[in-house]
Amino acid sequence: MIWREYHEYTKHTAQSLRRSQHFLDWANMPDPFRHYEGVPVLDLPADPPAPQASALGILHGQAAQANALDGPAFLSQFLYHSAAISATKRVPSSGYQYALRVNPSSGNLHPTEFHFLSQGLRGWPDGLYHYRPSSHMAEQRAEGIVPSGLPGGTLNFVLTSIAWREEWKYRDRAYRYCLHDIGHAWQALVLAARAMGCESFATALFADDELTQALRLSGDEWPMLAVSIRGPAPGEMRAEAGCTWHGGEPNILSTNQIEYPRIEAMHQATKVKMNGTGESADHAAISNGIALPAPALSSKGYGEVARTRRSALDFRGGMESISFGDLSALLHAASQPLAGDFCDRRFVQLYLYVHRVEGLAPGMYRYWPETGQLELMRSGDQQVMAAGLSLGQQLAGNACVAFSMIADLERATRLHGDRGYRCAYFEAGAIGQRLYLAAESLGVRATGIGAFYDDEVHNYLGLTSQMGQVVYHFAIGHPVHDPRLDAHG
Repeated sequence: MIWREYHEYTKHTAQSLRRSQHFLDWANMPDPFRHYEGVPVLDLPADPPAPQASALGILHGQAAQANALDGPAFLSQFLYHSAAISATKRVPSSGYQYALRVNPSSGNLHPTEFHFLSQGLRGWPDGLYHYRPSSHMAEQRAEGIVPSGLPGGTLNFVLTSIAWREEWKYRDRAYRYCLHDIGHAWQALVLAARAMGCESFATALFADDELTQALRLSGDEWPMLAVSIRGPAPGEMRAEAGCTWHGGEPNILSTNQIEYPRIEAMHQATKVKMNGTGESADHAAISNGIALPAPALSSKGYGEVARTRRSALDFRGGMESISFGDLSALLHAASQPLAGDFCDRRFVQLYLYVHRVEGLAPGMYRYWPETGQLELMRSGDQQVMAAGLSLGQQLAGNACVAFSMIADLERATRLHGDRGYRCAYFEAGAIGQRLYLAAESLGVRATGIGAFYDDEVHNYLGLTSQMGQVVYHFAIGHPVHDPRLDAHG
């Protein structure tokens, strides 16, 4: 299968990093914002209220009460807490400013675009829209009912990837990061919807080319995941009718876009989808595991947490720790059910490098969500090893706890062909987003780490390729101050 060739080729080793030194062409850096020129732009109400439901409660599966909002107010509140700009950073040496968003991104390069189809939202025209985060507005690409082949509903989001934004920095490994980011964006939508009293369902097994044509996407933008929002603002489903396209040209992101044939071939291969083979889910159990305590509690509201979530620059290390209850809350948030056409089986398992957790000895552990237990795999200080495996990034050792996300790629691709590779990475990104928000709720901070020595991780954890492959690293702890940060309202 193509996925295996791609994954092996893009593994990091000390030798590969020495061979492939890369210098960034800042003059050719892709524009982080897509705009459609020549289309109507609809205002979204400014300063929407923050959802007050407990963020940890939302992460742990609790439902929030729905508010009776009209379409514009609903969309504004929803997008403001799932996809909007939330802060800026200033480079001290040059004064250059760049934006941070509610949904995180590898290298802050933001390959993910948010398109949505609306039908029956009260006070909002039916049509196809593209969200413009730079101004918190909606670009109306078509008015009316746009046939898409997606499940019917009042609101359908289509998350797309522009791979070039990540390729510019990360080259052939960039496809991995695009998939992570889709997982993050997916859960940003899911959790904001739940905090507003709505539920959602993700569709990953659609026909790519048909959806690309239906939405008239440009060649540099690929549909990756559709997310249907159920029970949004009150409205009536209107009768099927035609649509009027407004045209609109997508802006050029770089003067010189470099092609990466391996990523193109990988994406083409993942367009082929398969039905599940019907294999049963695993129900593993351990007899001597360490039971998790009751999860810690937090009263922070979802809106506050979503808007203040940041990726930590580094962690303070030293003697600062988190409680065992904090760790339990993090793991509980990470292991909640996911709703989607590929989510009946989970592909990702968490391994923990515990550095400073009160009541839990330092060591490397495996988490078993089925029983809510930790299995000690290696005892002793893991700080040097966690940092070393993460390409020497000290934040993985300075954190209170770091994670390796191990995905059963063999199983995912048996079920869905090469398409399963996408699904496993979506799940890893989804777990990452849940860890980000849970950490923020608990007064600490997190950072996703996409770069690591793949096979060294497998060797240290005692894994064969049939047992899973590392797809994401993560670290959580007490953050150092970042003087570049300027939060928005």
